[in-house]
Amino acid sequence: MVAQAFTVDLDKPLVFQVGHLEEQYQDWVHQPIVSKEGPRFFANDVLEFLTRTKWWAVPLIWLPVVCWCLNQSIQMGHTVPEVALMVVAGIFIWTLIEYTLHRYLFHIDTKSYWTNTAHYLLHGCHHKHPMDGLRLVFPPTAAAILCYPFWSLVKLFTTTSTTPGVFGGGLLGYVIYDCTHYYLHHAHPSFDPAKHLKKYHLNHHFRIQNKGFGITSTLWDHVFGTLPSTKAADKST
Repeated sequence: MVAQAFTVDLDKPLVFQVGHLEEQYQDWVHQPIVSKEGPRFFANDVLEFLTRTKWWAVPLIWLPVVCWCLNQSIQMGHTVPEVALMVVAGIFIWTLIEYTLHRYLFHIDTKSYWTNTAHYLLHGCHHKHPMDGLRLVFPPTAAAILCYPFWSLVKLFTTTSTTPGVFGGGLLGYVIYDCTHYYLHHAHPSFDPAKHLKKYHLNHHFRIQNKGFGITSTLWDHVFGTLPSTKAADKST
């Protein structure tokens, strides 16, 4: 007797439903629903509130932290040009972290109930509802938790006085990433590079979802061979 496939009810809270899709979850989550009205995640109002974040909360919360970090390195004796180099280094490191997380964590294949549920909360919801503006940037609480391992990573190859500056640069890279990501989904740029990045990212959502993992740049897709093919190349094969 063949088991009947589970059907997600989009009119009910989704988070505790999607796990039941099991092996069908990956196919389901990569069939986007284009609507600015996002679904309800939880029946509990507090949990539901924590899943929604306005884009402007990211710079409002984290740019003061960036300034504090940079000032710490200045107070420890570094010049402004030296701190500027730390910022550039931090942003560069962030671009690699951005790519790595997106490729290897956000696009991990899951099949079990709890791994499907976790993946949906982490990134699957964004692919299922890519225009949901309140679930596009990373919630501040989750970002704050991730600050500690990132700080620890930076400490491995920096000195005491340069750690805050490089970390601040990485945090600035994250702010740029989240704001850029929101912009690419909801703005209508007329000029490059923004116009190209929007096309590149929407291609990742709607055409080739296992390629094109860069958000703020295509650098690491070039380096690691994950550039998506062009439509012209697809037609010629």
